[in-house]
Amino acid sequence: MFIKIDGNRYEAQAGETVLKVCERNGIHIPTLCHDKRLNPTGSCRLCLVEIKGKLDTSCTVPVREGMEVITRNDHVVKGRRNVLDLLFSNHPNDCLNCEKSGVCDLQDYCYEYDVKDGSFRSGERKQYPMDTSNKFYDYDADKCILCGKCVRVCQELQCSDAIGYIDRGFGTKVAAAGGGLLADSPCVSCGNCVAVCPAGALIEKPKNLRRWELKRTRTTCGFCGVGCQLDLLTKGDQVVGVEPAFDTVPNEGLLCVKGRFAYNFINHGDRLKTPLIRRNGVLEEATWDDAYRLIAQKITQIKEESGPDAIAGFSSARATNEDNYLFQKMLRAVIGTNNVDHCARL
Repeated sequence: MFIKIDGNRYEAQAGETVLKVCERNGIHIPTLCHDKRLNPTGSCRLCLVEIKGKLDTSCTVPVREGMEVITRNDHVVKGRRNVLDLLFSNHPNDCLNCEKSGVCDLQDYCYEYDVKDGSFRSGERKQYPMDTSNKFYDYDADKCILCGKCVRVCQELQCSDAIGYIDRGFGTKVAAAGGGLLADSPCVSCGNCVAVCPAGALIEKPKNLRRWELKRTRTTCGFCGVGCQLDLLTKGDQVVGVEPAFDTVPNEGLLCVKGRFAYNFINHGDRLKTPLIRRNGVLEEATWDDAYRLIAQKITQIKEESGPDAIAGFSSARATNEDNYLFQKMLRAVIGTNNVDHCARL
């Protein structure tokens, strides 16, 4: 089928939404709650378009033959600005001190649509205590815009069901069951909710860093053999954070608690960076060649004195599948023993 978008004709498939067709053809529509991995809800109302003179959310409207869509005119812009005005009126105006400043979708759209201060700030305001019970991130309900992305990621992708909506009407908020603390919920601290939050409601424990100061380096997580892609955030020569890589396999924007938060060991003062060889009872730094020679010598000596089954190998999930394959092949084919195991087997 074909539909018209801003006067131009585009091909569309049955079951697609207006937003999906626009995205595929490079037509930008602002949204705060949309994530192509999740079921659409139209929660934020920002992706408004005009269809037959009426505004509707493009992320929930299915295409139909001959549909005519306008993505930007005075009517659409006014509608989007009103949505942002309502959201920002009940949002702390503390961008200068917010950890999310510079990478905040709400901030960017308020700038784009010239929303400088909420028109409805004289009314009732949200005032909730911050939940700092999680070891890795904080939740500030006052900054939550109820887009629902964190809830849907937790339920649809992570399947932890740690958070959901509680209360109704103006009092609606995202929280753990019964309004309890995150530390007492089934949360596994994967941080996937933090990764999709478009405002500053869910934020990694404050580090007083500005995101534009950081360098991003795409790499592969080394904690298991899945091969999840992530971006290491560095400032100078220090790793200061991790963010999941979106639009890439195999994780497609998801990480576990290790991949997302267990990076501090990189900068730890006790981390071994060179091989150590014990000489006269004291561990001393050595070259890799010296270490390899000593290992080969000891393995050969033990095999000659006690046989190959006196030797066992224990491989790591943090090595690649290829390295683990070569490791077990060395044990079996070179040394001659089947005494080989893997830390991820249990």
